[in-house]
Amino acid sequence: MQATSPTRTEALLAVAVLGLITAAVVTDDASPARAALAYVFGVGWAALLLVARRSPVAALLATAAGILCYYALDLPPIGLAGPAAAVLYVAAQRGRVVAAAAVGGSLLVVSVAARLIEGDDISVVIGAELGTEAALMLAVITLGDAVRNRRSLRAALLRQAAAAQEERRREAALQVEAERLRIARELHDTLGHTMSVITLQSAVAREALADAEPGQVETALAAIHSVSGSAMAELRATLGTLRRAGPRAPVPGFAQLETLVDGVRRGGLTVDLRVDGPVDALPTVVGSTVYRIVQEALTNVVRHARATRVVVTVRATASALALDVVDDGRGAGADGVERGQGLRGMSERVALLGGTVDVGDAEGGGFRVAVRLPLAGVVT
Repeated sequence: MQATSPTRTEALLAVAVLGLITAAVVTDDASPARAALAYVFGVGWAALLLVARRSPVAALLATAAGILCYYALDLPPIGLAGPAAAVLYVAAQRGRVVAAAAVGGSLLVVSVAARLIEGDDISVVIGAELGTEAALMLAVITLGDAVRNRRSLRAALLRQAAAAQEERRREAALQVEAERLRIARELHDTLGHTMSVITLQSAVAREALADAEPGQVETALAAIHSVSGSAMAELRATLGTLRRAGPRAPVPGFAQLETLVDGVRRGGLTVDLRVDGPVDALPTVVGSTVYRIVQEALTNVVRHARATRVVVTVRATASALALDVVDDGRGAGADGVERGQGLRGMSERVALLGGTVDVGDAEGGGFRVAVRLPLAGVVT
């Protein structure tokens, strides 16, 4: 919404109109009565300028009517363009270009007609004086319109700059949120799996101590040491990413699946890993996604399934990858699948690659995690 209060320019124009009247009165050596009346008209035109921003068309018409009355009363001559120029400028600046042109043109027509009726010579009436008046009116209207266009352009540029800045802010916020979710998934998958294996191995060590089997105790402690060391390495890499310090550790993928499975096997759970197809040629993001999903699935088996055997199957073709993790445990139960942070993280990872996740009871008992990833369009 544009402001309607008078500006400094309009106040200066009002002063200029009063100065024009003063100059006309002084040079005409008018009588006190005529001089006073001329000043009244000058004050009126100045007042109209101060409200012209609010009602430009009304100010135009009132100014034109005042000019006609001024000359009808035979007051000191001031020309047409002098008192009209200021209000024509303000009206054009407010976007009333047509109205300003119509009023200015009408004043010129009325002036020419009145002077011809009075018997003035036609060559004088339509000569240089008329051209000067018309040129001045056209100039102020054009100037007012140009100022309005420039201000509109500047306002549009400011709006565009503000919109661009807001878009950059939103984009930065989205990137921060995406990175936050990624780090949350990494921490959950890494620490969740590690703590599950440590819990399982510590239970094995406790039973071995009770049964006086130092060999099993040593094996369980070695497994705890190995998995905790791997978790610390990944945690340092994640914290290094947050601090932007040091090289980022390689992302685990297909090559680390066997190590991941071995860590679970040492806890006493039988895990069969079957990998078919050219997985070594697949993009890194696919390998890391499969690794994290297998990690979370095995963590859930250790925590909840009460299973004795898990089969992890990876099948890759030219167009798609299928991952199945099936255990022989107690399944989802009567309450169905409870989607915690782990399953939510799985879904988010797979959705980023345009794939699908299906979790639920397996045929013949147990629980199944089935993932399908399209490989077309996935880049390294």
